Amino acid sequence: MPAVIVENDESKWADQTGALYHFPKQYRAILTEGTAVLYYKGKMRNKAFSDQRLSANPHYFGVARIGRVHADKNSTKGDLFAVIEGFKPFESAVPNKVDGVYLEPIPPKLKDNYWRNGVRAIDQTVFDSIHALAVLKSDQVDDSSLTDGAQDFETRTVGIEGKKITYFGVKYERCPKLRRQAIAIHGLRCKACGFDFEKAYGEHAKGFIHVHHVKPISEYEEDQSVDPATDLITLCANCHAVVHKRPDTLLSVEQLKSMLHGRWVFDDLT
Repeated sequence: MPAVIVENDESKWADQTGALYHFPKQYRAILTEGTAVLYYKGKMRNKAFSDQRLSANPHYFGVARIGRVHADKNSTKGDLFAVIEGFKPFESAVPNKVDGVYLEPIPPKLKDNYWRNGVRAIDQTVFDSIHALAVLKSDQVDDSSLTDGAQDFETRTVGIEGKKITYFGVKYERCPKLRRQAIAIHGLRCKACGFDFEKAYGEHAKGFIHVHHVKPISEYEEDQSVDPATDLITLCANCHAVVHKRPDTLLSVEQLKSMLHGRWVFDDLT
């Protein structure tokens, strides 16, 4: 069954539109993997957010699908977060009511607090009727991918890969979103040596970590979906550099851990 997920302008949740969505455990039965969702914003209460919205009035602004759901490690209440897949923003706002009639039918027992629910289950007919009113925004290059802050060892060399540059460029556009998802899942400590940039360098390095592709992008024969839970992992700069030190002998994270503990045999590397 489809659902509506609410994104507030100001929230305690560390949500990232189209990438991550946090929610209380009470909604776990609604937000299961594969659920189609509509993004929704309520009435604007702070004009400072006007340039971040399609409308000051309540509206739907995008469509997506729920990916894997994970426990929020920072929560003491059992809260969760979902990886968002296939997010498509709307070109313009779809209002929550047309000709005075709400697009979401409100059950009588919920008439007093229906719009307070951060996650609302809807039937397929309602989902389709709202989606039919939307014009999907054309795909755009995310320029933030070029200033992500963490070195990507694989995409750094695409300039000499000839015709493959177009393919790698497409994959690189998606890195910022996947990077955010990977960090939410794996955390900011290096998964090989445990190094924490913020702990070592303070506020200046808060949130900094490298994100490593378990399978190198260069080995992708065609466009592939990437699961941030299994295909990506967080590494410190040193460990990431060592993994890629010898392009013809890319180390696995398990091998890197063994090296750190003095158990790696170098015979086959010499």
